[in-house]
Amino acid sequence: MTPGEPAGIGPDLMALVDFDDAVDWVCVADPDVLADRARLRGRHRSWPRYAPGVRGPSILPVAVARPVRPGVLNPANADYVLSCLTRAAQGCLTGEFTALVTGPVHKAVINEAGHAFTGHTEFLAREARVAEVVMMLVAGSLRVALVTTHVPLAAVPAMITGARLDATLDILHTGLMRDFGFARPAISVLGLNPHAGEDGHLGHEEIDVIAPSVRRAQARGIHAQGPIPADTAFIPARLAHADAVLAMYHDQGLPVLKAQGFGGSVNVTLGLPFPRVSVDHGTALDRAGTGPIDIGSMRAAMDLARALSCRHASP
Repeated sequence: MTPGEPAGIGPDLMALVDFDDAVDWVCVADPDVLADRARLRGRHRSWPRYAPGVRGPSILPVAVARPVRPGVLNPANADYVLSCLTRAAQGCLTGEFTALVTGPVHKAVINEAGHAFTGHTEFLAREARVAEVVMMLVAGSLRVALVTTHVPLAAVPAMITGARLDATLDILHTGLMRDFGFARPAISVLGLNPHAGEDGHLGHEEIDVIAPSVRRAQARGIHAQGPIPADTAFIPARLAHADAVLAMYHDQGLPVLKAQGFGGSVNVTLGLPFPRVSVDHGTALDRAGTGPIDIGSMRAAMDLARALSCRHASP
């Protein structure tokens, strides 16, 4: 586990969530930051230092560069955030760890420190040297995957290419089978434009790019349907026949998912050689240390990571 931004609520989540002693959770973090946040929350955490073979929760120390004040960002600690992620990811890649749960990061302060950082998804793909990954959020039975992630809306149309869609559908299909146990997952593919382009009157991406990619996926044995208008894709009658929805961009699908499951939804990265699950919310700087927080998403992330870990370990 990594706590993310030290001035945010990531350390609070680790202070408040209940750890199952039967699971060997390893917190890659600064012990003093976690202890201080636990104290502010009226909790006492005393974990052993991590070493291979240590049973139950432990901590793998990574030191912050500057003292942390809850709610106050400091670019000097951006390297700490990335160091925690790098150590955890490398441990997953070598088989030292079996899954990764990440707390929320603050992208702006990392960029202010001089690092080009668009998000966990892209960072972990580079660490794993994987060309393509897919970001998917999960809230109960609703799963929404994305073709594009953290990019400006104006850049989206040019990024909706046949090659990107083909790769995304392959990764999503494989992940739904391997990680979620679907024998033949059904995928609803959204259009980019209102009414899925209205037969070309509101845009040609559906005709020129999305529909051909869906047909190619079907020829590869993938149970994909679309392009489907985004404004009707999430009605219960349609969702009843979909194991996942593939949205073209971040704010096309995620507002619906978060409206239905915020506080209990999680973010999963498909296409990595190890399971990675994250909370579905941000750093909540105004609540770090003292404010009310909901640990539901962290608990759900931990539960799903454990389940995915077991599936990856199965032959």
